[in-house]
Amino acid sequence: MRKTPRNVLVISGNDPSGGAGMAADIQAITALSAHPAPVITTLTVQDTRNASSVIAIDADLVVEQARAVLNDLPIAAIKIGLLGNATIGLAVADLLEEWSDIPVVLDPVLVAAGGAQLAEEPLIDVLLTQLIPLTTVLTPNDSELHALAPNAATNDDKAATLIGLGAEWLLIKGADADTPEVHNTLYSAGGDVEVYTWSRLPHAYHGSGCTLASAIAAQIANGETAIDAVTSAQRYTWEALRRGFQPGKGQYIPHRFFHLPEAHLK
Repeated sequence: MRKTPRNVLVISGNDPSGGAGMAADIQAITALSAHPAPVITTLTVQDTRNASSVIAIDADLVVEQARAVLNDLPIAAIKIGLLGNATIGLAVADLLEEWSDIPVVLDPVLVAAGGAQLAEEPLIDVLLTQLIPLTTVLTPNDSELHALAPNAATNDDKAATLIGLGAEWLLIKGADADTPEVHNTLYSAGGDVEVYTWSRLPHAYHGSGCTLASAIAAQIANGETAIDAVTSAQRYTWEALRRGFQPGKGQYIPHRFFHLPEAHLK
């Protein structure tokens, strides 16, 4: 066993409920034996039901946080979640250009699980023109996929559009589709397509996308290839969701430390 965990730079927003956002990122990365280095982009007012406010951090401060980490820690992967606005997105893209050898997992968070808008509309253009071309693994859900490629007719067409922008891998999350099982589909820049089928779980979950993207980043940091990381991260996330719990009055959240001997729910 490696004595020193690999480091994952996490650029995301704070969710005070602990279900999604930075708390989810930190928990998932730690659970998979990597070390999270958190850079906050936004403060939010939200609970396990929905969000009511998003306050973006000054873009320069976001960059200063990240640069302090990058100049100190050897970063093995970068996970990007909620950015909040185009200014932060552009600043993060400039930063990624400087450290272009580090794999990037981009979860294009635009809307809260409860339906609230979490990002300004101009951010979509920044994602398309600046961030997706620098992405190793892109992980949109159905609504994010439609927002990023609204003019493409099918999911295959939408995937081709986004892969064509420069993303190496695209994982479309299918939990929001009205299907008896959940089908997640992975596309590669080389034209490969793989469909993963998971049993549909009974609850609505807060933080599942954050958990999955962070788990992929952790597994890449731990030395797995992108496709192996996508596979093992889905397995971890599905089990965390299966053992999920309802901490408040809203959605369930993943139980990310299910594998610890003392981890049990009363």
